[in-house]
Amino acid sequence: MESISNVISPQLNKIHSGKVRDSFRVDEKTRMIIATDRLSSFDSVLETLIPGKGAILNSLATFWFEKTKDIIDNHLIESIHPNISLVKEAKPIKLEMIVRAYITGSAWRKYQKGSRELSGQKVPDGLKRNQPFPTPMVTPTTKEKSDREITEKEIIAEKWTTKKRYNEMKEISLKLFKRGQKLLSEKEIILVDTKYEFGLIGNKLILIDEIHTPDSSRFWSAEDYKKDPSKVEQIDKEFVRNYLMKNKIDGQYPTKLPSKIVKETQKRYNNIFTIITGEKLNNDIDNTIDKMTNVLVKQKFMKDGFVAIIMGSKGDLPFSKKIKEEIEKYNIFVDMRIVSAHKNGENISEIASEYNNSIEPGAVIAVAGRSNGLGGALSANLNIPVFNCPPFKDKIDMLTNVNSSLMMPSNTPAATVIDPKNAALISLRSLNIKRLKEKFSKEILKMKEGLKKDDEKIRND
Repeated sequence: MESISNVISPQLNKIHSGKVRDSFRVDEKTRMIIATDRLSSFDSVLETLIPGKGAILNSLATFWFEKTKDIIDNHLIESIHPNISLVKEAKPIKLEMIVRAYITGSAWRKYQKGSRELSGQKVPDGLKRNQPFPTPMVTPTTKEKSDREITEKEIIAEKWTTKKRYNEMKEISLKLFKRGQKLLSEKEIILVDTKYEFGLIGNKLILIDEIHTPDSSRFWSAEDYKKDPSKVEQIDKEFVRNYLMKNKIDGQYPTKLPSKIVKETQKRYNNIFTIITGEKLNNDIDNTIDKMTNVLVKQKFMKDGFVAIIMGSKGDLPFSKKIKEEIEKYNIFVDMRIVSAHKNGENISEIASEYNNSIEPGAVIAVAGRSNGLGGALSANLNIPVFNCPPFKDKIDMLTNVNSSLMMPSNTPAATVIDPKNAALISLRSLNIKRLKEKFSKEILKMKEGLKKDDEKIRND
């Protein structure tokens, strides 16, 4: 089973990496959001991934955005893949509007310790665990490095938003919650609590992020609640929180989950999707990244491969442009970079982090001549092919300095190609992309046919 932990490509302009979602700039009015299989709990991201989770979150949010757009417009433009949505660019209001209908979870834990307030609002004495409030409560928190419970008065005083805007957000949050409760009750599910996030397009308030997913909401089985409210079955990620709380070591939560917890969490996410939507998610989690990349290529958000041309200095640019022109004839993305192995080689690790984890195939051409340490330094850090193509001035320069490109240290497999066109072609062939292989086969056949015609012509003259 393949999981999506992080989406990286030199072709995609990542603008934000959240706990679960990665955001990319498309244009001034549009961004792309990719839901990964990361799982956050207690304000931190676990090392363990939940296969298929991102697709469920994104698809379920898409379902709810459609069901609630009569209440408030949302940021969704289109979902182009189970994990990927195109959304309107909005200025986020840095608050989470949490709506609670029952006293449970963190609210119950505070209540047990004697607290009778939630975000500045009074909570009556004598409540039992999982008991409903008289009416749903809006208990906002800030979106900071660590989320902070905040009162309405503090929100206005600290200028998170205006009183008028906050009241609008509160009113809409309660309407959304009521809609969620109604639709879920028909599925024998109780919407216990959830959070909503809002943003602005101009002066217009819209709903952003996600809505009524297992990550943002707490769900109970209505049947279980009727049997015993104190031991109701939870069908959301509270299951993971409970495991973490029970397995604390020296006050620290575990950062990894055992396989049985992963499988059960995956099962619960799949079940809640099917119960809510009435459908099974058509998403084969094998080869997920390849399929996602194919969609991005088909939708023209990226090309199906890249070649990075890394120069030792700006003086290598004219030579590098010759290589770039050849590569671009084949509709492959070219990433032009300048790094000196001797002067700022520490930047190579940053480059390696991007290229080694890119979702599409890639190759690197190192353009450095005299005392070429660049090709070796790159190949020692990269898991993709590296080719040296030194920009020699003349034959004397080549004979004097070629050994610095040919003689690589052990375990630094950088090949050397002198001709810039050949460097472009070998980098393209190393990508092993089907459409390029077909194109090269046609070019080889054409070359052979040309030579055959020339041979026949000469023989017959």
